Amino acid sequence: MEDTEKGSTQHPDSVPEVGEDAVTSVGPSPPPPALTEEERQELQEELLKVEDEIQTLSQVLAVKEMHLADLKRKLGITPLSELRQNITKSWQEVTTSTAYKRTSETLSQASLKASAAFSTVGSAISRKLEDVRNAPTFKSFEEKVETLKTKITPSASVDSPDDQDSSSTTTEPLVSQLEQSPTQEMH
Repeated sequence: MEDTEKGSTQHPDSVPEVGEDAVTSVGPSPPPPALTEEERQELQEELLKVEDEIQTLSQVLAVKEMHLADLKRKLGITPLSELRQNITKSWQEVTTSTAYKRTSETLSQASLKASAAFSTVGSAISRKLEDVRNAPTFKSFEEKVETLKTKITPSASVDSPDDQDSSSTTTEPLVSQLEQSPTQEMH
């Protein structure tokens, strides 16, 4: 098992990932083959040449990035506007995706079903309340409340304090009668 792990970690032929330093990604290299002095000199020159090219490309890239920043500044493109533009573009990509469309359709159907269910429940509650209102017990209670209201209303309009005291004593039996009546009908 250890032999296969060692073999899988040492692949000098593997390609480094983007941005990865090629020298460190390969790992320890096998001992160099025996080179003649002339071959060694050629490889050394090629190494210097590649390093110079890399340095030149880095400098060119830095100059291009400065030029890009200058152009954006002249056009009034700020990092905030770029971010806004990226978000807008990403949102458009999301809303045009099939997953978003399916989810949107599913939620739309669910909301239609939920509103239909709420409507049905509301109608059922309305019917039940209407049934309660039409029940004989409720009608009897409603009539007694109306009678009590009629009996109390004229006595409340009297201005004399003596009359108010007497009216309060006359309403007490009515209230007690009202409290007893519905329970008597139910038994």
